[in-house]
Amino acid sequence: MKLIEGFDSNYRYILVAARRARQLQGGAPPVVETSSRKPCRIAQDEIRAGKVKWVIPETPKSAVDAAPEALDATGPTDA
Repeated sequence: MKLIEGFDSNYRYILVAARRARQLQGGAPPVVETSSRKPCRIAQDEIRAGKVKWVIPETPKSAVDAAPEALDATGPTDA
């Protein structure tokens, strides 16, 4: 399956479209003219028109990756 332009994966496209469809179901007005009444289709039309903005959140470091930095920050200890 071909990637949708502007997305790094089809999974992310589905997540963005689903979240926007949920907003539309909750009463948000559509931002594009469309003949469809289905929230999923409207969300897809909005994404294709470039009207939906999304950001990939930065993933926090895992505890294992952060442990050496945390130890360095505390400094040496005298036992």
